[in-house]
Amino acid sequence: MKTKLFAFMALVFLGFVNNSNAQSTINIGSGSFEFPGGNGHQDDTIKVYYHKPKSFSSKSKILLVIPGAGRNADDYRDSWVETSEKHSVLIISPSYTEKDYDYGAYHLGGIVKDLDLRKGVKFIKGTNKVEMDEAVVEFKLNADSNQWLYPDFDRLFELVVEITASSQNTYDLFGHSAGGQILHRFALFAPKSKANRILASNAGSYTLPEFNTAFPFGVKDLSINKQSLKQSFKKHLVIFLGELDNADETGGLLLRSVTVDKQGTHRLARGQYFYKKSQDLAKAERLRFNWTLVINPGIGHNQRKMAKVAAKYLYEGDN
Repeated sequence: MKTKLFAFMALVFLGFVNNSNAQSTINIGSGSFEFPGGNGHQDDTIKVYYHKPKSFSSKSKILLVIPGAGRNADDYRDSWVETSEKHSVLIISPSYTEKDYDYGAYHLGGIVKDLDLRKGVKFIKGTNKVEMDEAVVEFKLNADSNQWLYPDFDRLFELVVEITASSQNTYDLFGHSAGGQILHRFALFAPKSKANRILASNAGSYTLPEFNTAFPFGVKDLSINKQSLKQSFKKHLVIFLGELDNADETGGLLLRSVTVDKQGTHRLARGQYFYKKSQDLAKAERLRFNWTLVINPGIGHNQRKMAKVAAKYLYEGDN
């Protein structure tokens, strides 16, 4: 009798566990569902916005869209609805709240902890510039890569595949501004991910594969070596820039400091610098280099316009 009772309880428990996933539904059209935070954020919940096209099938591609500093995933999702319907692409956009994911946890992917931006950082009145005194700002490196932001993307993709009965084994990514920061670091620090094409759009600053430069502008004291760079350089990372996201652009906040200004003093220059330095390193180390630089004419720091040209690049070209 006890054996039957325990078996029944086990079935009920398993059913509860399975139903907890089943409660996340993705219906035709636009909607949202909740997704649990990863390691270090188990008590946090991420709201995920989606658009599922009318023509969706198990063969439909899946695109994760990573928002900028505003964390406005619903707006980012909306920028891709037309593309979703036209090309039968499932759009998934997670919203990480500032309350649960601060600058270090979001922009810097959780690679840092105990970051206090109240010291050593000031906004320059009348501009979009934010000055950082590197000698004052303090933080610790988080060596536990399981607590970084990047594993969330594969985890979210796998959940979506399960919910929709998708046959996809890989997914694409687009991130603009802070999302572009996140995605170029994602390519560097999570080279074994299931991501296929990674479009890092108009990032404000970059982490260079430089072993003598401290994070967040280099990889000193982090677990990156020639072998991991070999894998990272094989990823299909696209540094996706707006031609007008230059010195005249006043949209979005732009970090300024002694070290980051070596990359350039505006986003266009910094993206070009990051690409060239990475390409030079790959050449010097004789590593295969699959990264691409794309500069889009007539566009500044505008996520909707960048999304539109990104859609053409991803789903109307031969990339």
